Amino acid sequence: MRTVIIVACLAWLFTSAPEAQAQNFLSTSNNSQIDIIEWEVPWEGTRPRDPYVAPDGKVWFSGQTGGYLASLNPKTGEMKRYELEKGEGAHNLIVAKDGMVWYAGNRTGSIGKLNPVTGAITKYPMPDAAARDPHTMVWLKDGNIAFTVQSSNMVGHLNTKTGAIRLAKAATRGSLPYGIKVAPDGEVWVVLFGTNKLAHLDRANMVLHEFEIPRPNARPRRIEITSDGRIWYGDYIGGKLGVFNPKTAAFKEYDLPSGAQSRVYGMAADKEDVIYVVETGVQPNKFVSFDTKTATFTASASVPSGGGTIRHMYYHESTGEIWFGADSNYIGRALVGKKVGL
Repeated sequence: MRTVIIVACLAWLFTSAPEAQAQNFLSTSNNSQIDIIEWEVPWEGTRPRDPYVAPDGKVWFSGQTGGYLASLNPKTGEMKRYELEKGEGAHNLIVAKDGMVWYAGNRTGSIGKLNPVTGAITKYPMPDAAARDPHTMVWLKDGNIAFTVQSSNMVGHLNTKTGAIRLAKAATRGSLPYGIKVAPDGEVWVVLFGTNKLAHLDRANMVLHEFEIPRPNARPRRIEITSDGRIWYGDYIGGKLGVFNPKTAAFKEYDLPSGAQSRVYGMAADKEDVIYVVETGVQPNKFVSFDTKTATFTASASVPSGGGTIRHMYYHESTGEIWFGADSNYIGRALVGKKVGL
């Protein structure tokens, strides 16, 4: 572990006046179940992504190709930028209860922690040089972090108190561990994007147990887990929403509305066990909802900015909001389900 002190560089301030905010966001309300607002990011072509709501209500996101982390105040539209080490390639971030911002250094083989108050950044290098690209992180119930290491073919565990990192290597070569989620029982599940497989992480032994989707051409990319413990995945290549029941080892799949061209990517599940996916193969990108209790697609909404590609989404349960970053250089918020119109 090494610590680097970086001044919290306010390279840009987006806008602080509520009346000015209206000039910088797009809004749509084209059905009763999904209402989308987007805020334009002032740093062009930086791929803003993976927003996460902090305890104080600010929304943090990474500028993957811009070398920064940033916060958005949804009430005023103000954005504040924090510079990172050159070449960091910050991919994904999550925010702790104490307000610390943890991020995946996708090009530096590390996980970082930013203190927004002081600007201090603590770096946690991977213990194995082969683990070069931390990808997506999730909180565990004990306050530690599980994460994927995509092209390095690994899944990791970080003890946030000690900084100790353990790594598990996937048995299937080139499996590309990608999306990762924690089930209601605390177990960690991963999709292996380079294969037609899902995997369960045995944290005690740091071993991945793989489960094969019956269709060989399936390529699962993101994952969600409903309250009944079922594992839902989006098949990026085949245009399907699939589900795996760990209790019975049974798989079932549903054709997405846009079929094979859907290129389903970002996913989120709300507290009613409705799955929301984004079809990125169509322009503008489309939010699509699927009721897992009735096994039916129930609504869709176009992304106002077009979206380009929406790669990852985060559901904030207390507000009924799904947050996302779009390659069109926007940070977006989708108000979903019963929260719409309130």
